[in-house]
Amino acid sequence: MAARLECKEEGFDLLLAGRTILCHRPEAPAISTASGAPRVSMVRGNFRLADDAVAAEPLTRSNRDGSGAIALASADGSAGVAVTLAGARLILAAKTPHDRLTIDFALAEGDVLWGGGEQMSHLVLDGRTFPLWTSEPGVGREPGTPLTDQASADGSFAGGDYWTTNYPEPTVLCSGGWALSLANTEYAEFDARAPGTLRIHVWSGAVVIDLFEGAPADLVRQLGARFGPRHALPDWALGGAVVGLKQGEASFERLEALIAAGAAVSGLWCEDWVGVRETSFGRRLFWDWQWNAARYPDLPARIAALKARGIRFLGYVNPYLAVDGALFPEAAARGYFARRLDSDAPYLVDFGEFEAGVVDFTNPAACDWFAEEVMAKRMLDFGLDGWMADFGEYLPTDLRLFDGDPMAEHNRWPVRWAEVNARAVASRGKTGAVLWFMRAGHTGVQAHCPLLWAGDQSVDFSRHDGIGTVITAALSSGLVGNAFSHSDVGGYTSLFGNVRSEELILRWYELGAFSPVFRTHEGNRPDDNLQIDSTPALIEGFVRWSRVHAALAPYVRHLVAEAQASGLPAQRALFLHHPGDRETFTIQDQFLYGADVMVAPVIEAGAVMRRVYLPQGEWRHLWSGKPYAPGWHDVPAPLGQPPVFYRPESAFADLFAEIGR
Repeated sequence: MAARLECKEEGFDLLLAGRTILCHRPEAPAISTASGAPRVSMVRGNFRLADDAVAAEPLTRSNRDGSGAIALASADGSAGVAVTLAGARLILAAKTPHDRLTIDFALAEGDVLWGGGEQMSHLVLDGRTFPLWTSEPGVGREPGTPLTDQASADGSFAGGDYWTTNYPEPTVLCSGGWALSLANTEYAEFDARAPGTLRIHVWSGAVVIDLFEGAPADLVRQLGARFGPRHALPDWALGGAVVGLKQGEASFERLEALIAAGAAVSGLWCEDWVGVRETSFGRRLFWDWQWNAARYPDLPARIAALKARGIRFLGYVNPYLAVDGALFPEAAARGYFARRLDSDAPYLVDFGEFEAGVVDFTNPAACDWFAEEVMAKRMLDFGLDGWMADFGEYLPTDLRLFDGDPMAEHNRWPVRWAEVNARAVASRGKTGAVLWFMRAGHTGVQAHCPLLWAGDQSVDFSRHDGIGTVITAALSSGLVGNAFSHSDVGGYTSLFGNVRSEELILRWYELGAFSPVFRTHEGNRPDDNLQIDSTPALIEGFVRWSRVHAALAPYVRHLVAEAQASGLPAQRALFLHHPGDRETFTIQDQFLYGADVMVAPVIEAGAVMRRVYLPQGEWRHLWSGKPYAPGWHDVPAPLGQPPVFYRPESAFADLFAEIGR
C-alpha cells in the first residue's frame, strides 16, 4: 500500500507498510520545532557539535489547508509546521524563524533498525543515538580505553566514539517493512534510545524524507535505485591483490619478490608517488598531486612495463593542496580555494604539522580545473589506473564558499569530491576501467564512487577500531546503495606503541581474500610495523590468499553483474536473504558473500574456534567439504582456515570446492 496521511481529530497519522509510523496529537506531538545556535569545534577533521537551541511552543493545533497539506500550529500562533505528502515523499517546513525540526516515528514491538550510513561499531541502531556528520572516525573509538584516551589527550577528541564515521547517511531501514531516507545534508541525529520511537532531529527548518516499503532486500533495491546505478569494478582488479608499498624505487624490487614467490598481483599501489613528509604521526604524503621524480625517477617507464605484464599502477589524491606545493599558488591565483571569513585569503586547514588549502568544489571552475588539470592530465594521462581518493570529511564551517552555507555543505562535501573524481575518469572514457575508492560519503556518493574502503582502522583486534569493524562497515554501507567495500589489509593506524602482529596480518589476509578488492597497506608507520613481506609466514600467507582471491574472480564477476542489475551489495547482511529469521537481524561479524557463500572471519586474537550461524538450507564447509545443518555451530578456525561455507546447489559449487582443496 502507498504511504498516506490521514487527518484525525486535532492531529494526523502517517501510514506506511500497513502501519502507522507517525502519529501526531495535541497531547503527544510527534513533530516539534526550535531555533538553534550551533557551536562547532574541529581539530584535524575531528568534530564536536553542540546546539544552544530554544524550543518553540508545542504544535497542538492541526488542520488541512486547501492544498492538501496539514498545517500544525502552536496555540499562540508563534510556531507552525506544514506537513505535505507528495507521493512517497514527506515534506516538512517550519515557520520562520525556527530552524530545527524533530520528528518522532513510531516503532512496533520487536522492530529492529539498521542504517545510518557506514557504521563501524553497530549494525543495529536500536538503543543508541547516532549523530550524522562526516568526520574522522577516531583512534580506538571507545572512550575510557587507553588508546582512545591517549589520542584525545591533547584536547582534539581524536579518539572518537562508536558513532563517529567518515560516511554517515540519513537513511534507516526497519524490520517492520519500511525505510526512510532524508534528502537533507544538514547535521542530523537518529535517536533510537526510547522504546517504540525513532527520533530524527535535523538542524534545518525544512526536511524532506523519502519513504519506502518492502522486505529488507526490496528496500535495499529501492534505495539503490534512488541513489543511482551501481558502477562496475574493473575486471583487472578481480584477478589478484593490489599490493600497497611506499618505499620509492625499492617498492618495485619488493613487488617482484612477491610475484616470484607465486603471488597473484593485479596492481601496485604506491601512495607515495607524490613524495612523502615525515611527521610525528608517521609517514605522510606530500600533498601536491603530481609525480615526484626524486622519489620515483623512472616511474613512467615502470608503469608501462608493469602494464605490459597486466599489472596496473595506482596512486593517491585528496581534495586539498599543501601550501608548500607547486599547485597551491596556481589554485590561489585563480581563486579556487575556500576563503577566510575576514579576508579573501585562502582558508588554511591544519592537517598536523602542515597546512593546506581547501579546493572550493562549489565553484564550477575549480571543479573543472581539478578534474582536468590535476586528475586527468597529471594522473590518468600520466598512466595511473587507480587511486585512493582520500579525505572529504574536513570541510570547516567557519569559512566562505563560492556558493552555499558551510553547515549544509559539510556533509555534501564527499559527494562533490566523488563527482570530481568521476568526471575526471569519464573525461578519458575510463569509467569502469579505473579503480578509485573513497572512505568519506553521504547521500549521493553512491552514484559516483565505485568502491568504498573502510578507513583507517587501528592495527589490532580491538572491538571498535580493529579488524572486525570493516565487516560492520561493509554490511551497513551495503544497505544504503554501496555495492562494494574493502579495507586496508593489515590495518593503518599505529600509535602509542600499538603495532601489527603476524597473527593480525594473517587474519586480515583471510578477510581480504573474500572482499571484492584485496588491497594491502603499509600503514602510517611502516618502519615500526610488520609488512606482508617481513617474514616467511607472511609471504607464504600473502601468496596463498592472493591466489584464493584471484580464483574467486568468476564468482565476483557474477556479484558485480548482480549489483548492477539488482542493487544488492557483494557483502550482505544475513537478513537480506533470510528476513523471516530473527536470529540474523543482529549478526554483524559474519556476512553472505553474494547468496551462495557465508564468511565468518576470525576477528579475535588467539582464536582457533568461532561461533557461526548458518541460516536455513544446506551448507558445506569450504575446507573440509563437511555438510552443516542450519543453526549455531562452534567451527574450528585455525590460521589459514577461517570459517567459510557455500551452498552445494550453487552454480559455482565446483569452483568453491576446488578452492577448498
